[in-house]
Amino acid sequence: MKNFKLSDILKPVIVLTAICLVTSALLAYTNKITAPEIEKQNAQAANEARSTVLSEAKDFESANLSGNEEYFIGKSESGDIIGYVFTTTAKSYGGEIKVMVGVNADGTVNAVELLQINDTPGLGMNAKNPEFLEQFNNKTAGIGVNKNAPAENEIQALTGATITSSAVTSAVNTALNNYAKVTGGANNG
Repeated sequence: MKNFKLSDILKPVIVLTAICLVTSALLAYTNKITAPEIEKQNAQAANEARSTVLSEAKDFESANLSGNEEYFIGKSESGDIIGYVFTTTAKSYGGEIKVMVGVNADGTVNAVELLQINDTPGLGMNAKNPEFLEQFNNKTAGIGVNKNAPAENEIQALTGATITSSAVTSAVNTALNNYAKVTGGANNG
């Protein structure tokens, strides 16, 4: 039987510890360098999404709801309010979804954009399709989900993805509720 020396045990431990420290330092440095660029790209993507959901607006002014929830006021070139943009979340089948909703000044949905979704491919992920999202256009607060023939203020649920359909609808309804808070309860729909 071979006798082990303390150096036989410590040498690999020291080498592995050094490798871990160097790797961690390199990862931290890479994160420090790339974080501003990632933040810049995220801000650009958010600006593009705002322009998509409220395309008539030429400028967006940041504002806060109580509780520090940020939203944006879309304005025309002359400074008139075109509408509002809210980013809301809801629990879906595959986790949390994040939705950006453009609400016209009259309280109707202008457009909806999915920012984050992780649902089942071929089912829940169909919520990204324009055919689904466009159902929300011109709807007002209290949107419902229907599996068959939707009424005026309802949307057609995705086949096999009612949970996802309900989650997106919940996020849109939250945005419409935020619109009512911002405008003092005014909702012409």
